Amino acid sequence: QVLLVESGGGLVQTGGSLRLSCAASGPAFSRYAVGWFRQAPGNEREFVAAIAGSGVSTYYASSVKGRVSISRDNAKNTVYLQMNSLKPEDTAVYYCAAGAQKGSWYRNTPAATDFGSWGQGTQVTVSS
Repeated sequence: QVLLVESGGGLVQTGGSLRLSCAASGPAFSRYAVGWFRQAPGNEREFVAAIAGSGVSTYYASSVKGRVSISRDNAKNTVYLQMNSLKPEDTAVYYCAAGAQKGSWYRNTPAATDFGSWGQGTQVTVSS
Protein backbone atom coordinates (compact mmCIF):
# COMPACT_ATOMS: atom_id res chain seq x y z
CA GLN A 1 0.00 0.00 0.00
CA VAL A 2 1.19 3.50 -0.76
CA LEU A 3 0.89 6.63 1.34
CA LEU A 4 -0.21 9.73 -0.55
CA VAL A 5 0.14 13.42 0.31
CA GLU A 6 -1.44 16.15 -1.79
CA SER A 7 -0.19 19.72 -2.04
CA GLY A 8 -0.57 22.79 -4.23
CA GLY A 9 -4.11 23.81 -3.43
CA GLY A 10 -5.06 27.38 -2.64
CA LEU A 11 -7.16 30.38 -3.58
CA VAL A 12 -7.17 31.50 -7.20
CA GLN A 13 -9.29 33.82 -9.31
CA THR A 14 -11.54 32.66 -12.12
CA GLY A 15 -9.43 31.92 -15.17
CA GLY A 16 -6.35 31.21 -13.11
CA SER A 17 -4.23 28.08 -12.86
CA LEU A 18 -3.00 25.72 -10.19
CA ARG A 19 -0.79 22.66 -10.20
CA LEU A 20 -1.57 20.04 -7.62
CA SER A 21 1.00 17.44 -6.59
CA CYS A 22 0.49 13.99 -5.14
CA ALA A 23 3.62 12.63 -3.49
CA ALA A 24 3.71 8.91 -2.80
CA SER A 25 5.78 6.77 -0.49
CA GLY A 26 5.91 3.01 -0.64
CA PRO A 27 7.21 0.32 -2.93
CA ALA A 28 6.66 -0.04 -6.66
CA PHE A 29 4.83 3.25 -7.21
CA SER A 30 4.98 2.80 -10.97
CA ARG A 31 2.71 -0.24 -10.66
CA TYR A 32 -0.16 1.92 -9.45
CA ALA A 33 -2.59 3.97 -11.44
CA VAL A 34 -3.30 7.28 -9.76
CA GLY A 35 -6.53 9.22 -9.90
CA TRP A 36 -7.66 12.65 -8.81
CA PHE A 37 -11.11 13.14 -7.36
CA ARG A 38 -12.80 16.18 -5.88
CA GLN A 39 -15.58 16.79 -3.42
CA ALA A 40 -17.46 20.02 -2.88
CA PRO A 41 -19.61 20.60 0.23
CA GLY A 42 -22.89 18.73 -0.06
CA ASN A 43 -21.75 16.85 -3.17
CA GLU A 44 -20.51 13.35 -3.76
CA ARG A 45 -16.88 12.72 -4.53
CA GLU A 46 -16.41 12.93 -8.30
CA PHE A 47 -13.73 11.74 -10.68
CA VAL A 48 -11.45 14.33 -12.27
CA ALA A 49 -8.56 12.51 -13.98
CA ALA A 50 -6.48 9.36 -13.80
CA ILE A 51 -3.19 8.11 -15.19
CA ALA A 52 -1.82 4.62 -15.67
CA GLY A 53 1.27 3.48 -13.80
CA SER A 54 3.39 3.82 -16.93
CA GLY A 55 1.94 7.25 -17.65
CA VAL A 56 0.96 6.19 -21.16
CA SER A 57 -2.81 6.19 -20.65
CA THR A 58 -4.77 9.08 -19.20
CA TYR A 59 -8.45 9.53 -18.45
CA TYR A 60 -10.45 12.72 -17.87
CA ALA A 61 -13.91 13.70 -16.75
CA SER A 62 -15.84 15.52 -19.45
CA SER A 63 -16.30 18.50 -17.12
CA VAL A 64 -12.55 19.20 -17.05
CA LYS A 65 -11.32 17.84 -20.37
CA GLY A 66 -9.27 20.47 -22.19
CA ARG A 67 -8.60 22.42 -19.01
CA VAL A 68 -6.81 19.80 -16.94
CA SER A 69 -3.73 17.70 -17.58
CA ILE A 70 -2.49 14.80 -15.48
CA SER A 71 1.11 13.62 -15.56
CA ARG A 72 3.54 11.65 -13.42
CA ASP A 73 7.22 11.42 -12.65
CA ASN A 74 7.86 7.92 -11.34
CA ALA A 75 11.46 8.78 -10.50
CA LYS A 76 10.06 11.30 -8.01
CA ASN A 77 7.06 9.20 -6.98
CA THR A 78 4.83 12.13 -7.82
CA VAL A 79 1.69 12.71 -9.88
CA TYR A 80 0.68 16.18 -11.00
CA LEU A 81 -2.65 17.75 -11.90
CA GLN A 82 -2.30 20.94 -13.92
CA MET A 83 -5.54 22.90 -13.89
CA ASN A 84 -6.08 25.88 -16.18
CA SER A 85 -9.00 28.23 -16.87
CA LEU A 86 -10.38 27.52 -13.43
CA LYS A 87 -14.02 28.22 -12.68
CA PRO A 88 -15.86 28.75 -9.39
CA GLU A 89 -17.49 25.34 -9.85
CA ASP A 90 -14.03 23.78 -9.62
CA THR A 91 -13.96 24.74 -5.95
CA ALA A 92 -13.60 21.56 -3.89
CA VAL A 93 -11.26 19.44 -1.84
CA TYR A 94 -9.08 17.52 -4.26
CA TYR A 95 -7.90 14.02 -3.38
CA CYS A 96 -5.42 11.75 -5.07
CA ALA A 97 -5.79 8.00 -4.88
CA ALA A 98 -3.80 4.97 -5.99
CA GLY A 99 -5.00 1.61 -7.24
CA ALA A 100 -4.87 -0.94 -10.03
CA GLN A 101 -5.77 0.27 -13.52
CA LYS A 102 -9.01 -1.20 -14.83
CA GLY A 103 -9.69 -2.20 -18.42
CA SER A 104 -13.18 -0.75 -18.04
CA TRP A 105 -11.79 2.78 -17.77
CA TYR A 106 -11.77 3.04 -21.56
CA ARG A 107 -15.55 2.75 -21.51
CA ASN A 108 -16.57 3.91 -18.03
CA THR A 109 -15.45 6.69 -15.71
CA PRO A 110 -13.07 5.43 -13.03
CA ALA A 111 -14.87 4.98 -9.73
CA ALA A 112 -13.65 5.91 -6.28
CA THR A 113 -14.01 2.25 -5.31
CA ASP A 114 -11.34 1.36 -7.90
CA PHE A 115 -8.73 2.97 -5.65
CA GLY A 116 -7.54 1.59 -2.32
CA SER A 117 -5.18 4.28 -1.04
CA TRP A 118 -6.17 7.91 -0.53
CA GLY A 119 -4.50 11.13 0.50
CA GLN A 120 -5.90 13.63 2.97
CA GLY A 121 -6.94 16.16 0.32
CA THR A 122 -6.03 19.73 -0.59
CA GLN A 123 -8.49 22.62 -0.82
CA VAL A 124 -8.92 24.48 -4.10
CA THR A 125 -11.00 27.64 -4.02
CA VAL A 126 -11.79 29.62 -7.17
CA SER A 127 -13.17 33.08 -6.58
CA SER A 128 -15.52 34.76 -9.03
